[in-house]
Amino acid sequence: MRTTENKSACCPAGTGHCPFLNAGTACTAEIRMFRALPDKSQHELRAAASVRTCGRDEMLFEEGSSIDAIIVIRKGKVKLCHLEPSGDEFVLDILHEGQAIWHDIFLKDHLYHYAGICLEETEVCLFSRDRYMHILETEKDAALSLIAMLNTELTAAKEKAVLLSIRDPEIRLAGFMLEQDSRNAGREIHMSLEDIAASIGIRPETVSRNMMKLQRKKLITRVRRGVLKVTDRAALLEMVQRETPDE
Repeated sequence: MRTTENKSACCPAGTGHCPFLNAGTACTAEIRMFRALPDKSQHELRAAASVRTCGRDEMLFEEGSSIDAIIVIRKGKVKLCHLEPSGDEFVLDILHEGQAIWHDIFLKDHLYHYAGICLEETEVCLFSRDRYMHILETEKDAALSLIAMLNTELTAAKEKAVLLSIRDPEIRLAGFMLEQDSRNAGREIHMSLEDIAASIGIRPETVSRNMMKLQRKKLITRVRRGVLKVTDRAALLEMVQRETPDE
């Protein structure tokens, strides 16, 4: 499917209307990094926003391209990845609907240091980076809310580092499944073995072998190809906590 972009589909200028209304609430009020903004500022962002639709395996943005917008996923999934000179792909994250791609908007060079690839048909809203930065200069509550978000992200990055330090592939996989279960709020996890392997630094065949172990222990279940579900979160958590040291 060819990528399409509609400058008026998200929020027609002057109306403040958004097609992604949830119980009468504009989408920006449901997005954490915009939630603390006053209604006037949210309207300003929506009025200049655009919607983009990409097909499966299409590039949402390339590594090294300019960051012009905060990208909010309204439908689908996006893989953030970095390609090593050797040709190996390192998966940094898999993002789902409701999540935003925004972490590098404060960098001096304003360039993506990773690529974004759509794993299925995906629809995103693009909110102007420049408008958002201008709003932050005057809205202290929004700036404080963003600092709190950054603190949460740093904690998550620290937990990811601890996870990757675990030698036992079964425990590492268990920890990753716990993380994905939390991010998906207990819903099904849509990821291929290859993407899981690239996310936690082990080979796909090792992921497959240890996935079978977790299935036999009835900790996870394979719904269908590329779709998994955690069935015993407490047991998975106990398994990981036995391996990871207390701080």
